[in-house]
Amino acid sequence: MGTYLAYDYPLLNTFWTMLWFFLWILWIILLFRIIGDIFRDDDLGGWGKAGWLAFVILLPFLGVFVYLIARGKAMGHREITHARKQQEAFDSYVRETAGTAGGTSQADDLARLADLRSRGDITEEEFRRAKEIVLSGGGPSASAGTGTTPRQ
Repeated sequence: MGTYLAYDYPLLNTFWTMLWFFLWILWIILLFRIIGDIFRDDDLGGWGKAGWLAFVILLPFLGVFVYLIARGKAMGHREITHARKQQEAFDSYVRETAGTAGGTSQADDLARLADLRSRGDITEEEFRRAKEIVLSGGGPSASAGTGTTPRQ
């Protein structure tokens, strides 16, 4: 059975079938990107979006080609703007979650205290007390007022 299939479906036909399948998948991806761009565009009103969507769905080949000719350049700009907004939102979320949006973090305060201790500006006991204050949420202002002056 397998040898007859090879004679009925030569290698060239396999190549052409794969090529058409690839082009069909490419067409589907392009169609969905255009539909997504129609909904993403803030410049288009409701009727404009409905009109383009109907044109692309009812006459897909003509609708997609006309859309690419008429609005293709702005499509790339909208994609870049959308990606930048997503990146800014993600960066803002990370800054907010990490707690470094306004001041210093506990890790920064502890690193500063360790540096003071290594230079000999504070003693081991002062470092321990300041570290407890920082870890309890007292922050750098509470750790700065430990009541001792730096030694020289």
